[in-house]
Amino acid sequence: MDMSSGNLNWSVCLSFSVIVNLICIMLIFSNKHTEKLNWTREAAIAAENVASTSCSGHGRAYLDGLITENGRPICECNACYTGPDCSVIVPNCAVDADSGNPMFLEPFWKQNAGSSSIMVAGWHRMGYEFEDGSLISKQLENVIHKLHETVGNANTSNKYILFGSGSTQLLNAAVYALSHTTYSSSSSTKVVASAPYYPVYKSQTELLDSKKYKFSGHTSSWRNKTRNDKFIEFVTCPNNPDGRLNKAVLHGKFTRHIYDLAYYWPHYTPIPAPMDEDLMLFTLSKLTGHAGSRFGWAIVKDKAVYDKMVEYVDLNTYGVPRETQLRALKLLNVVVRGDKKEMFRFAHTVMRSRWEKLTEILSTSKRFSMEQLPSQHCAFSKQVRPPSPAFAWLKCEADEDKDCFNVLRAANIIGRKGAVFGVENRYVRLSIVNSRDDFDLLQQRLQDLVSKDRSIVQAVTSL
Repeated sequence: MDMSSGNLNWSVCLSFSVIVNLICIMLIFSNKHTEKLNWTREAAIAAENVASTSCSGHGRAYLDGLITENGRPICECNACYTGPDCSVIVPNCAVDADSGNPMFLEPFWKQNAGSSSIMVAGWHRMGYEFEDGSLISKQLENVIHKLHETVGNANTSNKYILFGSGSTQLLNAAVYALSHTTYSSSSSTKVVASAPYYPVYKSQTELLDSKKYKFSGHTSSWRNKTRNDKFIEFVTCPNNPDGRLNKAVLHGKFTRHIYDLAYYWPHYTPIPAPMDEDLMLFTLSKLTGHAGSRFGWAIVKDKAVYDKMVEYVDLNTYGVPRETQLRALKLLNVVVRGDKKEMFRFAHTVMRSRWEKLTEILSTSKRFSMEQLPSQHCAFSKQVRPPSPAFAWLKCEADEDKDCFNVLRAANIIGRKGAVFGVENRYVRLSIVNSRDDFDLLQQRLQDLVSKDRSIVQAVTSL
């Protein structure tokens, strides 16, 4: 063997040895990495197992749901569906249009399952506070600023942001803060709202039964009596239940306002301009549909009011769970990604379609009417378009139909009575944001009711 041939063999052997060693090193590190990922693999398998459970499109299985004896997830069926896989429809079932459960957005999140999912380790943020000692995620706070800037529905510049367990907790935190910072007098503050109003304003204020503030009814009762009295007025925009873009009614020297903007998003109403009020409340549930996460936020201008709201939340729950904030962060990052309009397009398309169907059905009825809301220019979509509120505010027009709730209940439709909102029972609120099954059944029940009424009128006319 000549020298050149030996050198070649030696080079080949050396190269082969280097390659083998590199492969071994890679395998060692790969195995170590794999070992580290075992917990995520196990969690992913469990999640995929539940997600693959067939519920016939009329229900769903959950990781925290019930299981069979052999460990299989059990389907949780939509209303009016039953059976092991939710494939059996319940005959003569009453459709529940009372709840404001925003399940209409569920298909969007199923389509975006990967980008909206989170894997939470057992050791994730076990302590009370974040590293800086605060109770709120700075990253989530930054995303909320970005969200409002993108949508153009609220000015957050030079304002404080506070998190709460849904806007429900923040409603009373705001009342508590305003009643303790604005007024030095020992007399109680009157809490008021314009009827029809969201019933929690009344029920929560009365439940807490504070000496500092009392629910005092409709704003209309106090319109000309604000000179010396102290007021906190809830301004709901768009209003729940009728969808109107309410404005403040009382403007006395000792009057303060809480703007409840839960539905001030492009899928429910055109956004003509950003709100720039001293105290504004928002909730994740009506934005993304995640009502069960119980996450809301307040945008507050005055530092003293903000500090008092923080005091209330700290003493009440000591902040919002870290897991809730992590999920909200993940969801809102999906909302503001790309062109930042994907979720809003989906949501508005669904709501607009539902309103078109509902309007068509009721347009032929003389027995029922709905609130007529004007179209407006929406700065977000850059279009003039009609509102598509979360609820239909239905009125029974016939003299004999003084209890509209019972009229609908007889037709297997469950709504919410007008008296709950501070008005007469000739009105009923019907939810439009429930699941597709719920809306389809509501549509069918209303169509049957209107058709039956029309047939009776035609029969009487022909006599």
